[in-house]
Amino acid sequence: MEKTLNTPARAMSRRSLVAFGLTALFAGTLTGCGAKPADTAAPAEGSAPARAVELQIFAANSLEKAMPEVQALYTEKTGVTFADTQFKASGDLIEQIRAGAQVDALITASKGTMDDAVAGGLVDEATRLDMFVNDLVVVKAEGSDAEIASLEDVKNIEGKVAIGDAVTVPAGKYANQALNTIGLYTGAAGDDGVYAPEFADRVALADKVGTAAKYVSTGDATIGFVYSSDIFRYDGIEQAFVCPEDSHKPIVYPGAVAASSEHAKAAADFLDFCMNDAEAQKVWAKYGFELFA
Repeated sequence: MEKTLNTPARAMSRRSLVAFGLTALFAGTLTGCGAKPADTAAPAEGSAPARAVELQIFAANSLEKAMPEVQALYTEKTGVTFADTQFKASGDLIEQIRAGAQVDALITASKGTMDDAVAGGLVDEATRLDMFVNDLVVVKAEGSDAEIASLEDVKNIEGKVAIGDAVTVPAGKYANQALNTIGLYTGAAGDDGVYAPEFADRVALADKVGTAAKYVSTGDATIGFVYSSDIFRYDGIEQAFVCPEDSHKPIVYPGAVAASSEHAKAAADFLDFCMNDAEAQKVWAKYGFELFA
């Protein structure tokens, strides 16, 4: 299968808006709240040198190939470094933050999980921005003769169907929304129903989207639901079908600065870099991500 690359063109029109918004936001925040000096401020004469900034990023599992390359670019250009970035299912990341994990910025794979973070006071809602979009696809093992020409064909596939657990895996929630349109899942929201009796025993639940891809590549499942970007991350799978956009809610990856961040401005600057730096945009495109327009 030829793995085509998305381009970052859709993001170009938002560059000025995003950059201006984040800059204005933090200028106002620091002025109005009497916050400590910005992370990058030079030390006063005779004082100790400023401590180097190290950011802790929590990011959706599907970003684990692209994000390190973008972080390396950012370190090269700014000197800011990164702690061991956590790549997990979005719901698991939120639970870690609730448990007290130190984090500077969060990027989730759905608006719903970021809504949960906002509602829990885990992120600064004023810094929230939509960063990436993705497609929901059905994959099969490379070389498989399984044919999927429509969602209806899922009903007739022999073998298991790998789906992320919708409780913590946004890709699973989107998959269930798509399955709802053909009567294989009872809840329109994707996490509020059950699988149809004739389908339930064929579902191979996965703890993360990468596990769903693995089930397919190893033959433990005939097909699976993942993101289009996952085809670039995992060997042994190929695209069989792109789910129609109207079969599920839009797949959007929001980002935000953590409410407890000690480097709030630096974290916001990094999110801005992700969206607006030309070299970073090429990295996202290489791994199948399209920037939100």
